[in-house]
Formats: sequence, structure tokens, C-alpha cells
Amino acid sequence: MRILLVSNMYPSPERPDYGVFVARLADALRERGNDVRDVVLHAGDRGPIATPRAYARLGRQARAAVAEHRPDVVYAHFLVPTGLVAIATRVPYVITAHGADVRNMRRSPVVAALTKRVLRRSAAVICVSEYVAAQLAAPEGVTVEVIDCGVDTARLRPVPRAEDVNGKGPRFLYVGSLTRRKNVERLQQAFAKLGGGTLTIVGGGPLEAELRATAPVGTRFAGVLSSDGVAAEIAKADVVCLPSLEEPQGQALLESLACGRPVVATRVGGPAEIVTPRIGALVDPLDVDSISAGMLAAAALPVPSQEAVRVAAEHALPIQAEKVEAVLARAADRGPEIGVRPRSGAAADT
Repeated sequence: MRILLVSNMYPSPERPDYGVFVARLADALRERGNDVRDVVLHAGDRGPIATPRAYARLGRQARAAVAEHRPDVVYAHFLVPTGLVAIATRVPYVITAHGADVRNMRRSPVVAALTKRVLRRSAAVICVSEYVAAQLAAPEGVTVEVIDCGVDTARLRPVPRAEDVNGKGPRFLYVGSLTRRKNVERLQQAFAKLGGGTLTIVGGGPLEAELRATAPVGTRFAGVLSSDGVAAEIAKADVVCLPSLEEPQGQALLESLACGRPVVATRVGGPAEIVTPRIGALVDPLDVDSISAGMLAAAALPVPSQEAVRVAAEHALPIQAEKVEAVLARAADRGPEIGVRPRSGAAADT
């Protein structure tokens, strides 16, 4: 197929991690023989003035790409405003909802109205978890599929537990942005209750200074790292902790499992669909004691965990790309049924 990929998150030399899961999925679709053209935004396309201009430019680029590339289907990521760009292409489109876009819909009546329009005009909607699909509550008649963006199990492989030369105890790791939703403050409080071990925090964000000021003994801040840097930190860890207040799916969770690391994950969101007691612990993100108990339970699991590797393999990137490709193929075939005008011929003017 000829596929036009439209996304408001995509890696750049300045931010190689920004939306990298979208880029890897696009590459996996290419590896399956599809002709994929990218029309995307990067991390720098943000701000009160820059953002509207960026989306206007994205719309122009998408229409130009349609004229040149003549795609069979548009594959868009994030509901609004990217979905509005997909509508403007006048090509059958499939759109993936990642979670933040669904939260935006719940917070704003205007965004909710625009989102319903995007959903009704779509050939199909892909949600990254059952949790996101339930939160979306798509209108009747809208086709909803649950497919996450996959994990690169060829790049992320299980490695043996690193030797604890200092004898400090379990090595816990957090990977993600330093924001309220990610709940790192309670993670630090839970770690302090353990009275041993180490906690490495990978990532940056608005709460970094506050978290550094209140960090318990044994905490190390590694900053923002590349994908390879994150993989190296996972390899050094015994447990990866992701106790977000809400986690739509959890890409870092899948990457940790692929490396054979047990996880501590929030009960609120997609992780509950993946994590079992054999590969980690689900915790109440508002309860510090629950997080502490989960850290101890996960630290008692084997490293590397073959069960974690097996679960990650079920979400391997080639498997998810094949599923997405099937949805895109059905959308391309169903174009006339969903009210999309043909791209050429006399019927195009009807």
C-alpha cells in the first residue's frame, strides 16, 4: 500500500526520543513492503504561536503529499488536531489514540466535539490499550481496534543481572518525564521506606528541581538519555518502576519486559492488561505503602525474567505492524463506504 503517515510527534536530531515509537512502527510497515510517506511535527513545533502555525503547515504538507504520493490510506496519530488534518486529505484514514488525546477530549467540550467528528469520519480507530478504548467511548458504528505500537525485541534483549559490587541491595529504575502524572514524588517516598537499595531516575521535566531537593539517600538522577542510554540503564537495573497516576499503555514498561526486568506499574490504565504477579506488581499510585510493597515484591522476582521476555514478545514490533497493516488495508478498500471522495475520475466531482 501507499501510506501517508501523519503525526504530531516524531523524532528529530534535537529530540531523537520524541515520538520514536511512531517512527519505529512506520519503519516496521516499510519493512513489510509498504510505501510510507511521513508528514510530521517535531518537538520544536510547540508554543502559543508556533503550534497553530505548525499545524497549518502540517495540513498544507499533507495535502501536497496526497497530490504527489496519491496514498491509498492515511495513518494518523493522535486524535485532535492531527485527525482534522487527516479529514482534510479527503483520503480514507485510520487514526491511533494514544491516551493524552483522550484526556484532552474529556477536559474540553470543544475538543470533544472535534474528536467525535474525527471518529465518525474515520475508517477505523486504533487504541493502544483496552483502557484507552473504554475511555474513548467511540460513537456507535465506529470501528475500534486495540493495538499498541509494539516493542523492538530485536534491539532490546534480556541481559543477566549486573553484579551488585557495593552490596546496596535492589537497584530500582524510573524512566519517563518528571511531571505530576508520572508520580515520581510518591515513588521517591516509597523508596525511602525500603531503607536500602538504589533508585535511578532517567528523564527530565518541570519537577526535576523539586524532586532533586527532596530525593532520599540512594537516589541518582541520570537526566534525559537516548534510546541506547535508556536500554543501558535498564540493563543495570533489577526492577523498573512506573507508578503513574494514569498510564494509557506504557511503552517503557514493554521495553523493560523485553530486557527481562520485572516492573512496578500503576493499576490505573493499560499496564493492568499486561502485568501479572509473575513479571511484576500492580500498585495503587496514590498509596505510598502500596508502591513500597510492590517494589519489594518485584525485587524478589528472577532477573532476567523469562516470563517478562515472553510477554514482551507478544507485543513485538513486527507483530503489531502486521495488525496495523491489516486495519489500514481494510480502510483503503472501504473508502467509498465511509463517504470519502475518489481521488480521480469523473466520480471525483460528485
